[in-house]
This record gives sequence, structure tokens and C-alpha cells, in this order.
Amino acid sequence: MKYGIVIFPPKRIQDFANSYRKRCDSHYALIPPHITLKYPFEADEEQMKEMTKELRRIAAETPPIPIKVTKFSSFYPTSNIIYLKVEPNDVLERLHEQLHSGLFAGKPEFVFVPHITIGRDLPGAEYADVYSQLKLQDVHFEETVDRFHLLYQLENGSWTVYETFVVGGKETV
Repeated sequence: MKYGIVIFPPKRIQDFANSYRKRCDSHYALIPPHITLKYPFEADEEQMKEMTKELRRIAAETPPIPIKVTKFSSFYPTSNIIYLKVEPNDVLERLHEQLHSGLFAGKPEFVFVPHITIGRDLPGAEYADVYSQLKLQDVHFEETVDRFHLLYQLENGSWTVYETFVVGGKETV
């Protein structure tokens, strides 16, 4: 089965992101707005038992996670993905590193750029038009999140929560 690890930002950030994603993100119906900590990976049930134990340990050692969204940005020319930039911080960086070492060892597919995808799969002209408008907007959100989520992918391509891990030594939900 395919799994991934993400942070769902607070509702007001999700609502803001979704107001753009409806039109611009081909994955809008498949997953809510999120910050990817670990891209999709394959694991069986036995591996998942060990991984969820390790995720509980990591969560217990992780302080609340500050999320600061500062602007619209893009991965152009690598791809036409438009996103909300999440400023990197020590907590996010450390969490990302832990999810790519030990039981989760493996070189990340991409350099870690914390973000919330707003648009993807847009044709060149539409991408240029949308991005040129969005990059002029002021964006500023500062929130703290207290959990991250292990997701699994359903047969229809959508993602759903397998388990939630509350940071700071609290019990999982």
C-alpha cells in the first residue's frame, strides 16, 4: 500500500488555499491542502506496525510546529506548480530529516521546500496568467500546529488518514 506523511494546516489556511485550488489544482478532490513531510512510499502491514511506533516516538519528541505562510511562489521552470510558501524553520527541518532516516531511511525525492500546492497541471499560458496575478497578492498567516498525519492512498487515488500523531508527548488521536 502507498503511504505519505503530511501536516494539514489550520482551517483558515486550508480555506484560503482551497479558494484557489478548486480552479487550479487537479488534486483538489484527492487530498486537502497540506505540507508534505514525506512523499508517497510503499509499505506492508508489518512495516507499518514498526513505522507507526517510530512515528509516535518522533511525535513525542517534536515540539508544536510553527507554520508561517508568506507568499505565492512557483517551482517554474522545473514544473508549473504554484504554491503557498511555508517559511522553513528548525522544527519542520528536523521533522523532515527524521522522516528520512532510521526506519524511514532514503534520500528524499526532492529538496525539502515546505509549501502548500495551489495549482498544478496548468497549461503554460494559463499557468503564466494565474501565477502573474497571485504573486502580486499579500499573504501572511502565522499558526502553530500540534499534529502530523500518516495517510494512505485509496484505489481511486484519493488520500485518507491512517493515523494522526500529536506532537509534544501527547497521545495520538
